[in-house]
Amino acid sequence: MNNPIEYIPILTTCFSIYFTIEIFKHYQYRKTSYLLWWTLGVLTFGMGTLAESINVLFGWHEMNVRYWYIVGALLGGFPLAQGSVYLLLNKKFADITSVFFTLMIITGGMAVMLTPFSIPEGFNYKLTGAVFAWKWVRLFSPLINIYAFIFLVGGAIYSAYKFRKVLQRNDNAGPEKESRAITAARYKGNILIAIGGLLPGIGGTFTRMGYVNVLFITELVGLILIYVGYRIIKEGKKSLKVA
Repeated sequence: MNNPIEYIPILTTCFSIYFTIEIFKHYQYRKTSYLLWWTLGVLTFGMGTLAESINVLFGWHEMNVRYWYIVGALLGGFPLAQGSVYLLLNKKFADITSVFFTLMIITGGMAVMLTPFSIPEGFNYKLTGAVFAWKWVRLFSPLINIYAFIFLVGGAIYSAYKFRKVLQRNDNAGPEKESRAITAARYKGNILIAIGGLLPGIGGTFTRMGYVNVLFITELVGLILIYVGYRIIKEGKKSLKVA
């Protein structure tokens, strides 16, 4: 009988569907690059937990492992990180890195689809890339995930710095107040999004150590934090329009 914790991805997948629909509607209204990437990030987040849900409900299957590795290990936190890049950094840099890493993900994804499987002795039929016969296939994900880690963490640090600077300013009148309020909501929300995006990576580290269930918990908590961060940014702008 499966551990109840192993069913958490089902809940995470359902929540990600709701979140994806909400943020996509927001993107359709605003048409901003960071919202598009965050929409893709939430979508791929849910696609990864869907693979985990399929595994616990219907058992292990090679095609589901390939699908899970592409959307989970290769894509991972990249779309969320790229949303932060578009929000915080130069657009030219964001465009160049988008093309570069998208091509890397496509190449890695093709390799994942083509590699034979080599089932190790004593395999427990959990989702893992250790079954790939072409071991070099797994070299793509660290490069992508390091990039995502740098900019998610960097985005959080930069956001915290900016948010503190906003709070330290003393001028509370006129258009400047509105500008600071928007900035405060944007950067405070981005901190939560960054932390939420990092939690599955932490869970992935525990997975490599054999504690797979930790990943299921960090995925759900991470997605909740991403949602709260997104709502802070969205409601901050909305409150100014109402005022």
